[in-house]
Amino acid sequence: MPLAVELRDVSFAYDSGPPVLDGVDLAIAPGELVAIAGPNGGGKTTLVRLALGLERPDRGRALLFGEPAHRFSRRAELGYLAQRSQLGADAPATVREVVAAGRLVRSGLLGPLRAPHRRAVEEAIERVGLSGLADVPLVRLSGGQQQRAFIAKALAARPSLLVLDEPTTGVDVEAQEALAALLDRLHTDLAVTILYVSHEFGAVEHFVRRLVLVRERIVFDGPPSGLPGVWHDPSHVHA
Repeated sequence: MPLAVELRDVSFAYDSGPPVLDGVDLAIAPGELVAIAGPNGGGKTTLVRLALGLERPDRGRALLFGEPAHRFSRRAELGYLAQRSQLGADAPATVREVVAAGRLVRSGLLGPLRAPHRRAVEEAIERVGLSGLADVPLVRLSGGQQQRAFIAKALAARPSLLVLDEPTTGVDVEAQEALAALLDRLHTDLAVTILYVSHEFGAVEHFVRRLVLVRERIVFDGPPSGLPGVWHDPSHVHA
């Protein structure tokens, strides 16, 4: 079985600027839950964009399930929650409508969703604990609830790989911990590969077995328990 994500000696810079990533090697097996952390500007989001085929390496190779990432043929298998995913402040869309939009990669763009697709939408909403709020406009929800809705949108397509980039930005500590517990349940129940990307990892530290720290290169890759003590200080990760 091919790796879910594989980066081989990957380097990348924007517009001929200094390297954002340099000589990165990373292998993530199907079914892993991996936290990717590091300072702001350290290359975490760039690494994810390369892994998903949204950018191409200047050097090296990026593979998704054994295929070149930029030519990956099964895009519906990828669930991606980008940084600061949100609707406009005045958007009237309900939770169910937002989540249903995530199913379009499977159902197509024309006509109402058929029964199997509607079931997938309801299942995704239930998994994130928002069934009682399915018909509530997203703008009326808390920040943590909105992030749950966007996770449900990504889950609606039943992806093989779920990538969440800074999913806890702007939410309180309680919501961060609830999101981390949700991801742990999703990983256990669905056996989906999950990449959790953040400049902080405290919320997921107790749930992940593998932490990857990025600072232009990969400076640590292993269980959080093996992390040098200084990195457990969030102020160091911000540096």
